[in-house]
Amino acid sequence: MTTSPRKPQSSWASKLGLQLVAVVVAVAIWWLITSVLASPTSMLQDFAPQHAIPAIGALAAQGVLLPDIWTSLWRLLVGLVIAVVLGVVTGLAVGTWQSLETASRPVFQFLRMVSPLSWAPVAIGLFGIGDRPVFFLVAAAAVWPIVLNTAAGVRSIDQGFLLAARSLGATPAETLTSVVLPAIRPHVLTGLRLALGIGWVVLVPAEMLGVTSGLGYEILNSRDQLAYDKVMAVILVIGLLGSILDSLARRALGSHTP
Repeated sequence: MTTSPRKPQSSWASKLGLQLVAVVVAVAIWWLITSVLASPTSMLQDFAPQHAIPAIGALAAQGVLLPDIWTSLWRLLVGLVIAVVLGVVTGLAVGTWQSLETASRPVFQFLRMVSPLSWAPVAIGLFGIGDRPVFFLVAAAAVWPIVLNTAAGVRSIDQGFLLAARSLGATPAETLTSVVLPAIRPHVLTGLRLALGIGWVVLVPAEMLGVTSGLGYEILNSRDQLAYDKVMAVILVIGLLGSILDSLARRALGSHTP
């Protein structure tokens, strides 16, 4: 006797139901704080859901929301590409040579513990006003998860595979492409997932530094206009986009990561 596999479907529906309940509760608390508990003359009233959610449509109707989203996503992509190139190369070197890892550890620990936004004045001084400081700050934030995971992946490779490749006459380049890179791929993808989240968090404040587009800029622009409902609307868009990016990264990279 066979039965249809309904448990996964039921489990999925249960999880979705719990998540919807959590969203409803969060919105209710948000409404309670901004609309009921806040004074009628308080600025908090402007941040209430009945004002902020329609403001998303108002920003879209003005023709600024979608261009700002695409601009922010483009800056994130460029920063991540820079971080991946630098991070993988550095991680390969650090993971391969123990002496280099030992020598670089204090410097890397120091740099890793410095907030990426602390480099903002340096970035503006080096690159001026525009996209390049944003690229720099996103890359500076996103590079470390990639470096650390790549180095960990190199150190976890079974030495027997490397010895077998050398005994078969493989050149260093062939060993890298045939043994090392396939072996560290899950670690690199894990680092990339972490880097994506960190880069998105850093991107928004980085866009408040002298650029005239992007979601971070739109928050400042709305604040300067005292349009606090639009400030909250942009915050909602940032959170929603971040959740979508993380979900897409899990789906695209999840099957290749540990």
